[in-house]
Amino acid sequence: MSSATPDPALCASRLRTSVSQLARQLRSSSVAPDGPSVAKLSVLGRLHLHGPCSPTALAAFERVKLQSLTRLLAELDAEGWTARTPHPSDGRQWLLSLTPEGTRRLKALMRSREAALAEAIDATLDRRQRALLLEACALIDGIADTLGGGGKAAKP
Repeated sequence: MSSATPDPALCASRLRTSVSQLARQLRSSSVAPDGPSVAKLSVLGRLHLHGPCSPTALAAFERVKLQSLTRLLAELDAEGWTARTPHPSDGRQWLLSLTPEGTRRLKALMRSREAALAEAIDATLDRRQRALLLEACALIDGIADTLGGGGKAAKP
């Protein structure tokens, strides 16, 4: 291992590649062959984390045009993942939220994927490496906060 300080651009490239590969594996059909698509998972995850949302706000969060999201929202509704309710302050709009069944199914899917990940961690990493992974997760969280507008991260 080199004692030279790694270049931030090299770290950024390596981190992006690793996180992308892990995310692809977690979304893959091998973990949940009959699960929702990546686009549907993104919407479901947003609703799970942030609660009810208007389609317009959801499109902004997802960085897509509302017209692109309309069909997907109709599918989620038809599949019982989501429900629509009138907007409390604007009668022209409605709010989209997870149904109780949608929440149950999403949590089951998350548990399944986390179990597969835990098995891979157990098969691949020893105790010391698992501790290092937890430290790396905290670092990645700090980077994500900074990218999300949470301010410049302090260097140790």
